[in-house]
Amino acid sequence: MIIRKSEAEIEGMARAGEVAAETIRIVGEALEPGVSMVELDRLAEEFIRSQGGVPTSKGYRGYPAALCISPNAMVVHGIPTEYRATEGDAITIDVGVTLDGLVADTAYTFGVGEISDDAQRLLDAAQEALAAGIEQARVGNHLSDISHAIQTIVEGYGYSVIRTLVGHGVGRSYHEDPQIPNYGPPGRGPVLAEGMTLAIEPMITAGGPDVVLHDDEWSISSADSSLTAHFEHTVAVTPEGARILTKAGAPLLR
Repeated sequence: MIIRKSEAEIEGMARAGEVAAETIRIVGEALEPGVSMVELDRLAEEFIRSQGGVPTSKGYRGYPAALCISPNAMVVHGIPTEYRATEGDAITIDVGVTLDGLVADTAYTFGVGEISDDAQRLLDAAQEALAAGIEQARVGNHLSDISHAIQTIVEGYGYSVIRTLVGHGVGRSYHEDPQIPNYGPPGRGPVLAEGMTLAIEPMITAGGPDVVLHDDEWSISSADSSLTAHFEHTVAVTPEGARILTKAGAPLLR
């Protein structure tokens, strides 16, 4: 069942989204060659709690950290380790924030220092796909219009959409209905209505679409070790179009 949110709930999610977006910004500023992933996780948790929030991921189904940090070929759910960022890395920071019982979820793939032109092109494609998906989150559209818009951009660049990972509803819980694939034909699935709140998140690779699950049973990487990118916003469907709830302060959607 898709849970539509009241105006008050959407405002509450926007407040959580402000904390989440600011967390992304703060962590991104600290993401320089030599910094460890556990240092970034500690920084994020301290900030979120200082704002009265709770890092949604920590303890969720046993997940041990505030952030998911996924470098290079790892696309999602990377558990922060002592790995230290290296010049040229592409590292995804993914964070959920719960504030006053409401959740916002956002992610951004950062280039560390100077990255290759090929890596930058992949990141640009993923951001463009996110913007295209958000544009379709309008009253009266179908859910798959979001999916199709993302797929069109990604494959137009010659990259692959990861088909086993999806976006999702969010708000009262971290993961709600509906699931939002990043591929598919337009005009299918539920009709979008005012008050729906969605985490739209293209997850793409420079190679093939297949992925592998690591032994920690969380981290997921491209099966062919190709570079990956992941960008995410939480949005609310409104009569005026999609309202991005995780935008303030964040570097997303340049």
